[in-house]
Amino acid sequence: MDKTRILVTGGCGFIGSNFIRYMLSKYPYIIINFDKLTYAGNLENLKDVESDSRYTFVRGDIASKADLASVFEQGIDVIINFAAESHVDRSILDPDTFIRTNINGTFNLLEEARKREVKRFIQISTDEVYGSLGKEGKFTESTPLSPNSPYSASKTAADMLAMAYHKTYGTPVLITRCSNNYGPYQFPEKLIPLIITNALEDKELPVYGDGMNVRDWIHVIDHAVAIDAVLHKGVLGNVYNIGGENERTNIEIVKLILSILGKPESLIKYVTDRPGHDRRYAIDSSRIKRELTYSVTTDFRKGMEDTVKWYLDNRGWWERIKSGAYLEYYDLMYKNR
Repeated sequence: MDKTRILVTGGCGFIGSNFIRYMLSKYPYIIINFDKLTYAGNLENLKDVESDSRYTFVRGDIASKADLASVFEQGIDVIINFAAESHVDRSILDPDTFIRTNINGTFNLLEEARKREVKRFIQISTDEVYGSLGKEGKFTESTPLSPNSPYSASKTAADMLAMAYHKTYGTPVLITRCSNNYGPYQFPEKLIPLIITNALEDKELPVYGDGMNVRDWIHVIDHAVAIDAVLHKGVLGNVYNIGGENERTNIEIVKLILSILGKPESLIKYVTDRPGHDRRYAIDSSRIKRELTYSVTTDFRKGMEDTVKWYLDNRGWWERIKSGAYLEYYDLMYKNR
């Protein structure tokens, strides 16, 4: 597989860029990064690999058939589809964009995969497609899909379309559904980077509702290792849940960050809960552990300390983001709450 050509869509985003960096450090594969460069896509995220002869960036939109046709003419063996609109709040404000990218874009990729006979198509999904849990239990790969936001509904539709292509056309599809990621290069609208960067600026820390919504957290590099395992050892047509086994309430996360930074809890401001806010997610990762010998290696506390340090050391990166498009979004979501 030395000359394998891997198309990574959405590779300038948080998870995609960390995955590309991880793969280049481990394999001789050729990586083509195909990204539209929307608000969350940042070329700076991969500045350190720009000179690597195995890496190429192509600007394009998965919702554009013409853009995709041009990149596929270069020859593609594997597709790993990270490209997605991914923030629940944004999907409530602008669901149309989520339908276009997450559903229509995935359809276009599947069509190219079918026509070009690619060897693997990995659809990167989310645990949010399962809906919400009560106090007990975990999502398994057989849990019925029950999305509660335009974002999760669009990802559910994309998953079902991908699986339909596998069953109808024999497209070599695999689906991964991961819990919440944290780590370097995450766009500062998501909970952890938002809290870190606001705390560093002594700004209010907005916490939805009572702060007791529960999420399972995984370091982004542990997620990259899991996708690597699925790429090389996954059984076609299977879904693999990927979890970090770190269930925490949102308020626990906020208070942990404040503790690491030595900042006061008086910065916390509870704001009106968002519509359709799922109460709890928890992932059962037993399949990927058992079948692909995968395991999480990052200690949560250490991973969080390293993440906080990264934002401390890379202040220029997130300040440039927060001084631009992010501020407009921040004002829209939290003003007068």
